[in-house]
Amino acid sequence: MNQRFLSILVTGGAGFVGSHLCRRLLSEGHYVICADNLFSGSKFNIIDLINNPKFEFIRHDITFPLYVEVDRIYNLACPASPVHYQYDPVQTIKTSVHGAINMLGLAKRTGARILQASTSEVYGDPEVHPQNEAYWGKVNPIGIRSCYDEGKRCAETLFFDYQRQYGLDIRVLRIFNTFGPYMHPKDGRVISNFIVQALLNQDITIYGDGLQTRSFQYIDDLIEGIVLMMENTEGYSGPVNIGNPNEFTIRELAEKIIQMIPGTKSELIFESLPLDDPRQRQPDISLAKEKLGWQPKVELSEGLSKTIDYFRDILKQNIY
Repeated sequence: MNQRFLSILVTGGAGFVGSHLCRRLLSEGHYVICADNLFSGSKFNIIDLINNPKFEFIRHDITFPLYVEVDRIYNLACPASPVHYQYDPVQTIKTSVHGAINMLGLAKRTGARILQASTSEVYGDPEVHPQNEAYWGKVNPIGIRSCYDEGKRCAETLFFDYQRQYGLDIRVLRIFNTFGPYMHPKDGRVISNFIVQALLNQDITIYGDGLQTRSFQYIDDLIEGIVLMMENTEGYSGPVNIGNPNEFTIRELAEKIIQMIPGTKSELIFESLPLDDPRQRQPDISLAKEKLGWQPKVELSEGLSKTIDYFRDILKQNIY
């Protein structure tokens, strides 16, 4: 049977996750349109793709309509780290809400299947542990993180309303903490922060007592889950959690990174916990196993080793 090559739009395609997804889709022979306004993404992330005849980059902000002809839409556009989304909170919520409306409108016009990259942040500071998709979350609607949390929650609402009202073919994924190459070294996320600080022999900053927990998945596992959700779930829309259920305290993570960077002079320092920072975060991935046949394969140490090598390289090149 001949494989059908698709025309695919990836919004936020020059970002951390988006650039990995573009590579995966191109490796399968598809035509990829990467749309990004480069607020938190970077051309550096896709420089190796520019000369690929099946790849097209469009500098575009999805709060404005985009007119292209595509079979699939992966809607990843939105700054995902507190440093970026709190810099311009109004634009952040516009990206989630207006952006979702525009991309859903594009899907409605073209008949494309559309996937929303949602987030574990829809669960807020959870009272249920681990978090499953039936849990509605505990989110502060007026806090400093609300532009991201509530923007993503509203985007999910829009996706399911468009499905109910217009019969759109939608998919919704809730992505938990992810790391790997092509993260921005100054994005404020915990793993990039810790690795860069350790490589530069700076003290590692832990917010709070470091006993809050997170679960970290490597980027390759996430990309596999995203593609499976888009292509292997006929008739099922989600939402589905994609994350690694192995849970660590933030302090344990910092100590592990120090151990993996021999010779670093970094020590742990503690500062006040930011407002509305969740105390624990761990996905229940039962649904991903059942519906996608998916579970993470990359161990934390293996993923950290690859990510440390990446950051060591870009710091030497002084790219950022």
